Amino acid sequence: MSAPLGHPALTFARAPQRDLEGSWRSEAAVLGVPTDAAVGFRPGARWAPRALREASLRYALPPEGFFDVQRNATVLAGLELVDAGDVALGGLQREGERDRITAAARALRERTALPLFLGGDHSISFPLLRAFDDVADLHVVQLDAHLDYSDRRGDDRYGNGSPFRRAAQALPNLAHVTVIGLRGMRTDPEAYAAALARGHTLLRADEVMADLEAAIARLPEGRSVYVSFDVDVLDPALVPGTGSPEVDGLAYRHADALVRAVARRNTVVGADVVELAPHLDASGLSALVAARAVIDLLAAVRG
Repeated sequence: MSAPLGHPALTFARAPQRDLEGSWRSEAAVLGVPTDAAVGFRPGARWAPRALREASLRYALPPEGFFDVQRNATVLAGLELVDAGDVALGGLQREGERDRITAAARALRERTALPLFLGGDHSISFPLLRAFDDVADLHVVQLDAHLDYSDRRGDDRYGNGSPFRRAAQALPNLAHVTVIGLRGMRTDPEAYAAALARGHTLLRADEVMADLEAAIARLPEGRSVYVSFDVDVLDPALVPGTGSPEVDGLAYRHADALVRAVARRNTVVGADVVELAPHLDASGLSALVAARAVIDLLAAVRG
């Protein structure tokens, strides 16, 4: 079900590696989903899980955790984190890929309290969300420059611009989607109208930057939440290594504050970090920022 990593030391934050066939349990676990078959512009997200692992070596977890000087607190002390490798996707048709991703996500959920998925393009969020079909009244908080609610691109209904349209149609337990960070001049008007008609909460990047506290007040509260973090929500000056960058994005402090607020107000049941295309940023900065986002998400959920 999952493919082993090539080098035993190359795991996220130097966490121990476990196979999805094993009987282990952990507080949190990561699983790579290395595919970019559904992108409509620049590919490369298939290389992100490895790049995230390499970048995360800067955040190799010591038993005593990290001292966060900005919060004057120690975070992630004693965290039981496991790296479950990558979903084996090579050579499969995309329908087969979706089924394989869902099965692997279900297996990970059986073994950890907090499953974190390292994409991959954003199309993976739909098969991942299928693995949470037993969570009643599931809410999604999507940090993203793009709506990802198009009905189709040409004949393709499962591209990286459509995962939340498919999830809304296929999952009766999916109650609501809150999208934060929207911007750009290529928004699909039909998708925008359809998302509003379904009652989704849509927050533009300029709204967040103008009044962060007002944006936080519009987040769900007291719910079971799945967080989907598309790195293109951040300004491309910070994360140039992404397939569809949009100018004038959020600063990291905005995204971090939003994720912490989501975790403080709700129960986070899972998360993905997607759309990192590391080969588009020779400096490695994009991968470092994305790896830090995973670490900060863990810290936010841990409290």
